[in-house]
Parts: sequence; structure tokens; C-alpha cells
Amino acid sequence: MKAVQRPIQRGRKRRALEGEAALRAEVRRWAARIGVRPRRVQIRPMTTKWASCSSAGRIAFSSDLLRKSRSFREFVIVHELLHLLVPNHGKLFKSLLNAHLPGWARFAGGRLVGPCRSGEPFWGPAPSPDGLSP
Repeated sequence: MKAVQRPIQRGRKRRALEGEAALRAEVRRWAARIGVRPRRVQIRPMTTKWASCSSAGRIAFSSDLLRKSRSFREFVIVHELLHLLVPNHGKLFKSLLNAHLPGWARFAGGRLVGPCRSGEPFWGPAPSPDGLSP
């Protein structure tokens, strides 16, 4: 039984590492496009939000994001990278979000609640299983 489990576990770990590498590549592409440089990008389990951005320029993404659609991941990536330029969800932030991702409102229900840097989710409570509703 253990001999069968090891290859399965190795396969899961390999897919997780490949997913993390792909997410990091997406972050690099968007960071270059937006013109920002995060100090550190981390992918880790998070139970109440999809990502967070610190005032020191560190961005953490939920490992659950690896199982979401590319368009949803892009929304979260762009959202957090924009916080390196604008710390709140004011008019400038929303204008930049509209410039980079014109359809962002479908992911956030058209609303952004609370500052990401305070440890609060950027909208609503915990992530939903479908990744589309808060």
C-alpha cells in the first residue's frame, strides 16, 4: 500500500510545484506590465482571503488560488500588485484596476471592501469554492 501512495504523493507535490511556478511567472509578467517590483512573493495556505500585500512590499497568495481559473488568478494578482502603488481602494485604485482588467467587477461583485494591508480580505469573508462570489 505504501509503495502505491508514494508515487501519488510525488505526483501531487510535482503538480503543486508546477502550479506555484506558473503563478510566480504570472506575477512577474503582471509586475513588469504594471511597473512594480514586489520585495517578496509567497504562496501559502490562507483560510480567510485570497492574498495580502504588506506595506513593506511583500505579497502572499493563497495556495487555493492555484485551483482557480486563470482570469480569477489574474484579478487577484493585479489587485495585490496595484497595492504596491496605491494602498487603498479609492478612485485611483479602481481606475488602475479598470485600466488593467476592465472586467474585474464580475469577480468582486463590483465592490472592494477594506484595505488589504490591514489583514482584511479585499472583499467579503472567506473565499468561496467557485472563486466567483465573495
